[in-house]
Amino acid sequence: MQREEQITRLREAFRMCEKQQRGHVSLVTGAVGSGKTSVLEAFGEWAADAGGRVLSAAGSRAERGLHLGVLGQLFHSARLGPETAERIENLMREAPSVVPLLEASLETTDESSACNRAWAPVLHGLFNALLDLAEPGPLVLTIDDVHHADPATLHCLLYVTRRLRHAPIVVVLTEAKMLRPPHPHFRAELFSQPHFTRITLPPLTVEAIAQLVDGGAEAAARETAERCLNVTGGNPLLTRALIDEQLREESDEDPAPDTTFGDAFDQAVLGCLYRHEPGVRRVAQALAVLSRPAPNELLGHLLDIVPESVVPAVRVLRTSGLMNGDQLRHPRIQRSILADMSPEERRGLHQRAAEVLHEHGVDPRTVAEHLVAAGWAGAAWTVPVLQDAAAHALASGRPDEAAACLRLVSRADVDDQQRTTTTAMLINARWQVNPLTVNGHLTQLVRTARDAGWPADATLSTVPYLLWQGRAEEAGEAIAGCVTDDDQGHSADASRLRAMRLMLSLSHPDHLPAVREAVAAGGRMPVLPAVGHLQLHALTVLGSALTPAAEQDAVATAEQLLHRHHTDDGVLPVLTAPLLALLWSGRSDRVAVWSAALLDRPAVRHTPVVRAVIRALRAEAALRLGDLSSAEQHARAALEDLPVPAWGVAAAGPLATLIACATESGRHGEADQWLAQPVPPGAFRTPLGVHYLAARGRHHLALGRAHAATADLRRCGELMRTWGIDVAGLVPWRLELARVQLSVGNKAHATQLLQEQLRVPHGVDERTRGRTLRLLATTAAPDHRRKLLSEAVNLLQNCGDRLELVRALGDTGQTLQRAGDWAQARLLVRRAYHLAQDCGAPVLAQRLVRREPGGLPAYPPAETPEPEDGLSEAERRVAALAAQGHTNRQISSKLFITVSTVEQHLTRVYRKLDVKRRTDLPARLVAYAEPLAEEVQGAAT
Repeated sequence: MQREEQITRLREAFRMCEKQQRGHVSLVTGAVGSGKTSVLEAFGEWAADAGGRVLSAAGSRAERGLHLGVLGQLFHSARLGPETAERIENLMREAPSVVPLLEASLETTDESSACNRAWAPVLHGLFNALLDLAEPGPLVLTIDDVHHADPATLHCLLYVTRRLRHAPIVVVLTEAKMLRPPHPHFRAELFSQPHFTRITLPPLTVEAIAQLVDGGAEAAARETAERCLNVTGGNPLLTRALIDEQLREESDEDPAPDTTFGDAFDQAVLGCLYRHEPGVRRVAQALAVLSRPAPNELLGHLLDIVPESVVPAVRVLRTSGLMNGDQLRHPRIQRSILADMSPEERRGLHQRAAEVLHEHGVDPRTVAEHLVAAGWAGAAWTVPVLQDAAAHALASGRPDEAAACLRLVSRADVDDQQRTTTTAMLINARWQVNPLTVNGHLTQLVRTARDAGWPADATLSTVPYLLWQGRAEEAGEAIAGCVTDDDQGHSADASRLRAMRLMLSLSHPDHLPAVREAVAAGGRMPVLPAVGHLQLHALTVLGSALTPAAEQDAVATAEQLLHRHHTDDGVLPVLTAPLLALLWSGRSDRVAVWSAALLDRPAVRHTPVVRAVIRALRAEAALRLGDLSSAEQHARAALEDLPVPAWGVAAAGPLATLIACATESGRHGEADQWLAQPVPPGAFRTPLGVHYLAARGRHHLALGRAHAATADLRRCGELMRTWGIDVAGLVPWRLELARVQLSVGNKAHATQLLQEQLRVPHGVDERTRGRTLRLLATTAAPDHRRKLLSEAVNLLQNCGDRLELVRALGDTGQTLQRAGDWAQARLLVRRAYHLAQDCGAPVLAQRLVRREPGGLPAYPPAETPEPEDGLSEAERRVAALAAQGHTNRQISSKLFITVSTVEQHLTRVYRKLDVKRRTDLPARLVAYAEPLAEEVQGAAT
């Protein structure tokens, strides 16, 4: 492909030779892998078909010392008769071993004259043999890789080219671009011939690559071609290998057992390098190790050569398509080169790169990458560089990089203070990846801090990890023993000390009274701490959610924190506090939004602990929004990121969510399996332990174990009241206990608990109020029941809890049925049924339609045909209203679902029906839009 112009020029030279009986010599040049051999073969086949006689040969680095080796290949390809072959063999045997062209100086000496006289009969005889072969028609001599030809053959070629003016011989040579031409005298004289043409092969264009991909007709072929060009630079060898690799990956056939996808391209890259001189390969390896743009001066310093010596190698690599600008063209090329290097070579080059880059004043993180890759910290300057790089990595959300740097520092010869600082940083970094790996380091650091009198920096760094492991007493001891220079002011250490006190009291609220006394004795803690003390600010917001007051707006402050810092990768662990504040303030919808945004941050990929915690929070938010499938998915993902033993006391959180999901879905055996997972005893001293108790209590109730459920829920209430954090957003234990009382027929006690739940000051969110009113309605008189249920439906729809909305709609339908309004009751129950199915609660859905024996029939009936459009019931209902022109908010109101759910349904509808706009829906829904719209309209009224 894209070589027609070059082949046409060779054909024109052949025809001119045939017409004028005059020879011509052409040199085809290009990068390694540019298709020179293909051009030579294509022209040779054409010339043979056109009546020419083609003799071919190829040079090789391994055969450079073989005297007249390439010329022998030419005559061997001619298939000569016995007599002619013997005559030529005799001539070649008589050829002197010394070649005057390449070994003699430009000045004629007696010695060079004698050598020329010895060569004269040999050259004359060989040339006459070629003329004999050219008698029937033009003779074509093709030599591939002439730069590897032996000197004697080149001497003979020059003899021939000087006599082409009257000889019908076409000579076509190919030559790759090298660091230095191996035979400068040969090239100089060849280029000076009047019948000489130089033909250069350019890189492939996008159009040419598209032809190779798929005939170039489709837009997809051009897009693929552009990607290939970006990787290969248009080098035909690399391009074909990449395309073949993609075709193999797309084929259905199983690959051979001894092949691996990617091997073809890797071999093509190495083929380009190994066909060049070692100096080119060495520069490519340096670029691969540096993994960044590198000017010639830096490369020269790295390889201990003068920068001018780098220039030819860089030029060759660019011509070959392996480089673009000052760096390797693509990471695939870099990986291929690195994989070919031995571990010793890579370590040595990385160490040298670290030294050179440090001398050049490059960023410490870049230098540290090479130190880590080399496993070397033998110089005095390496420790501060590694510590600086680790601090930057932690601040940018890369604990894995930080841990690698700090492990190297820990093996270096450092003083006690540096070792303590390194240990604290290493615990921070490794904990974010796997908390199980910090136990030994944490115990060592606590011992060191205790022996040193609890210095602030080392002491405070241990507190979060001690609390994660449930070692609250040790954390309290550290905080109590820690003394800062500015305990009442706004220094960094004072702010950290206050933050750790808050963290202790919020994670283990049984310490809350003692912490409050300590704060009160030393001065009142401000509600809004000094600007810049982000951790203290975030924990203060969480504290205001657990101990709400009229003058505090935890939701607004949490939103501000998240909006301001959600793009700061280094503070992702801190942002779990405002997320928890939103969750415990009853704003699960905002937790779902912010957790999704945080999980999209690139840094989350490198911090499994933070990712797992955010996923656990998103799971609990989904549970409170009635999305059981999503809640279970995210909770399971959280435990995949971080196994249960690594969660410490926080394991109660995701386990509680999974227990609740299984219970609501009617999978009680699965709930028992989650309950069988070991939970540290210390978990029940934390707010997450209260979550766990409430989930276990609901499970007991679902299985009819009212006594066990009562015990768990009463314990919830006792703990929360003792701690002073009796907020419904944490656990509405009175409401849950009222459900138990209703199940055993104790309506009076249930009513008392529900009324108490509504009177909790500053601690009842919309979801809790809606759920409470629904249960109160079951104890109220019929006239008052409908009013309570109506208010409950509105509250639950506003807060987005679809599962509780299902129950409220079902209760409303049952109330209407008892009042004799069968038609309206049936519509509401149908809505509740479909909503329950969407929530992933089939047991609740079936309970709705079978609540009254002989009453509402199960829906959908067995004879209802399944539509062939692929839409679910919920999607068709949303699509029907959208086709009638209703807005998303109007659809949300009519179907008792959130606007977000409407948007998700419409997205799937557009994809399944293959429509692009809302206005295209009526034509696709004409078969059933009207009946559905009538049902929806009836339900709404």
